[in-house]
Amino acid sequence: MPEPSVSPRGVAWFAGVEAAGVVEVVDVRAQPERLAAPGWWAVVGDFEGRVRAWRFARAGASAGAGEGGWSGPDPADWSSSLDRAGYVAAVQRVRAHIQDGDVYQANLCRVLSAPLPAADREPDARALGRVLDAGNPAPFSGGVHVPGQVWVVTASPELFLRVEDGVVSSGPIKGTAVTADALTDKDRAENVMITDLVRNDLQKVCAPGTVEVTSLLGEEHHPGLVHLVSTVQGVLADDVAGAPDLWARLLDATYPPGSVSGAPKSSALDIIAALETQPRGPYCGAVGWVEVAEDGAVRAELAVGIRTFWWADDVLRFGTGAGITWGSDPEAEWAETELKAARLVGLASGVAVAPMTD
Repeated sequence: MPEPSVSPRGVAWFAGVEAAGVVEVVDVRAQPERLAAPGWWAVVGDFEGRVRAWRFARAGASAGAGEGGWSGPDPADWSSSLDRAGYVAAVQRVRAHIQDGDVYQANLCRVLSAPLPAADREPDARALGRVLDAGNPAPFSGGVHVPGQVWVVTASPELFLRVEDGVVSSGPIKGTAVTADALTDKDRAENVMITDLVRNDLQKVCAPGTVEVTSLLGEEHHPGLVHLVSTVQGVLADDVAGAPDLWARLLDATYPPGSVSGAPKSSALDIIAALETQPRGPYCGAVGWVEVAEDGAVRAELAVGIRTFWWADDVLRFGTGAGITWGSDPEAEWAETELKAARLVGLASGVAVAPMTD
């Protein structure tokens, strides 16, 4: 496999840290042991399986708001990979699979896209990040921009994997409404189902008896939304925590995230592949950072790549979706995808837009 080129112009920002100057890029699935090299790494994983990491020469406390404005697409230029009729029909197909016993739950998504004016250089990802930070602050916000390789900006509210002091934790979100009173029994049942899936995933890499659900059905409030969030954690098994292929072991056990795939995960992925009309890319994948100390100690925080924009070929993209169960109402699930997209797409377009219609 040829060595990917690096870009000293790359930048990344997460959790109050800003990094610059890429010195190495790694295909994590192919060469996980290279992610054991000391330094600060930015990570972006596609839902379809590819996970890459960039090691930066410099990383330190954020210097502040910065300069440079964001020029987004016209709000009328957004289109969807599935229109309303197509999405409703796909929800009905998922319910048919549930009735046939193929799956209990599947996350059904669509990709919104809008052209950006062609320019001599790539658009400023950090500028969009500042817009989202101001208008939709999120616990796992950040981004990675390495010219010619990756352009991702996230306002994710959801923890995929945190690794610290030998403990791995995850915070699946299932259940979304405008207010807490609007959350339903369907939302709660779905959250419990996916929490159990995440618990099972973590058991593959944790010491027996250490995996536990530390919070169940907690309510988190975000701009315009409330979510149900549970937390699962466990102590990494000795042969995993110190292994050169730590990230291969973790990703093999947990990827893609359970909250954006379904249960059973393998069956849900087959259904998703059959019903969705565009690849998700970084949406519903992973985005975040890994820090490796000189003594090999690992700290990491990867978010589920939801509420996430990515750019390529002069097109800006944003994914939105909903978890489908037997109790799903197809029109209500479409409305949930609208709700999740409206605020962020509006911010990226420079206006407060109403939820999209087909």
